Amino acid sequence: MNGLVKEGSIGEILFKSQIITEQELSAALEEQKVSGCRVGEALVRLGVVAQEDIDWALANQLNIPYVRLKKENIDPAAVAKVPGQLARRYSLCPIFLSGSELSIAMADPLNKEAVEEITRVTGCQISISVGLIREIREMHDAMYGPDQNLPELGFSSGHFPAKVLSAINADLSGAMLLNHLLLRVVQKKFASVALQPLGDQVRVLARGEGRTSELGKLSATHYGRLTERIRRLSGIGGAEENPSSGILTFIWQGKRIPFQTLVMPGNGGDYLTLKLHVGAPKISELDDLGVSAGKRADLKALCSEKEGLVLFTGRDPEERSRLIDLFLDACDHADRTVILVGERLGRGRDRWPRLPAGRCGADDTAKVVSAALEHDPDTLVIEDVTELASFIAASKAVMRGKLVVAGMSQGNKGAVLKQLLYLSQKNFLIPTHLKGVVSLKCVLLLCPECKKQYTPAADELAALRLKATAPEYFRPTGCPSCDQTGYSGKKYLLDVIRFDQGLLEAFEVIRDSDEIIRHLKDNGYRGIGEEGAELLERGEISPGEYVASILL
Repeated sequence: MNGLVKEGSIGEILFKSQIITEQELSAALEEQKVSGCRVGEALVRLGVVAQEDIDWALANQLNIPYVRLKKENIDPAAVAKVPGQLARRYSLCPIFLSGSELSIAMADPLNKEAVEEITRVTGCQISISVGLIREIREMHDAMYGPDQNLPELGFSSGHFPAKVLSAINADLSGAMLLNHLLLRVVQKKFASVALQPLGDQVRVLARGEGRTSELGKLSATHYGRLTERIRRLSGIGGAEENPSSGILTFIWQGKRIPFQTLVMPGNGGDYLTLKLHVGAPKISELDDLGVSAGKRADLKALCSEKEGLVLFTGRDPEERSRLIDLFLDACDHADRTVILVGERLGRGRDRWPRLPAGRCGADDTAKVVSAALEHDPDTLVIEDVTELASFIAASKAVMRGKLVVAGMSQGNKGAVLKQLLYLSQKNFLIPTHLKGVVSLKCVLLLCPECKKQYTPAADELAALRLKATAPEYFRPTGCPSCDQTGYSGKKYLLDVIRFDQGLLEAFEVIRDSDEIIRHLKDNGYRGIGEEGAELLERGEISPGEYVASILL
């Protein structure tokens, strides 16, 4: 099993008994990560085995008796020996006391900690049998009564059975609640579930087919534990103070279902949404972007530059930084020193020294860039030079003959060119130092199986700046093929503007960004806007996606 589980564990025993396969065990381990339950419980939840299968395998392999529990067969003297809190904590049930020998039934007879603790507390020699966890919990209520002091998570809902609600509220970590919420999304064909903190409580909302419904309310008391778990499972740092995102994988019936986790810190806790993830194409090098031959040639020319400024623009800092890393991978760094400045850089093929910056704002980035320049690198890579102080620091490096590759948080080429014109007029940018601007945008492609044709109203056409004469417009609906998301995947679109001699001359003469864009188009330029318009006309993206991801 290649070290999947510990020797002697329930997973290993079931595998050696040929009750489960290695793939089923792997799925159970993934389920365990999400829900926090034991491997045996995970296998039962996934429908791989019944609880009786687990008990039989344990009893058979370990040569331990397997018992069915009934109230009339429980010895009151044995019950008096074992505190109810201890029995509940370790899922065990006292059965019979004979002198100094105490017989107990356990759901997990491999739990050495439980055996040691029960031996210490009772002072007895322990004899172990295997019992059903369901029957053990029933005996707890019958022998000790309901646990009045048991703290609860505080989740209320009319959508879950009483037994499920009880199990959810008994788990203060929130793992059980998270598991059932994601299961609800999958089974009921929802697109997402949101957790909205409202002071002393948290609303739990599900969204699907354009409608929102409330699944329940959660007390704010233990909400921090739940959000901490979701952040950890999604690979999101717990100290993030800005909106952030990650991917959480949910296992259902052996299938891996990815959810995109969106987190915004707010008053009373994190505002959190878990939505079925629409995957982007895997990009390991620039050629994977699938750009035209002309753009590929322009990228290759930029990769060969040894000095000057190459800008990468886009509002998403993660995508922008990823594109910079891919660009660096395509460059020839032989006999050159490279320094990275920024938190998100440095995930490419090659490894370079990286200096954190930006924690205290643009001034901090500018100071780090200036300090890095004193070390005389050949190439300086800066995550974000949108703010003036950072851009001026980068310009100083360019003027000293360095190659500066930098990110800029601008949404479209019009805004970028307008910013560059301003910087040039203020003498913060020498146009001839500018080698090129590269932009990346990602659009959601409609699922071809369920996209729905519709005719936008006149006011919607005007607001979205769309043509009323377009042949057809489509919007997402959701179906089993796309896991109810309405989308089949994502597509990257790329703008590459090289500042060759012709463009530099136009840049010096023309002082309006729209005029520069017209000049580019007149000379055969075809960018993200044109490609996006073609996708819209072919019905591959929705009008809303066209405007939100391309125009704005």
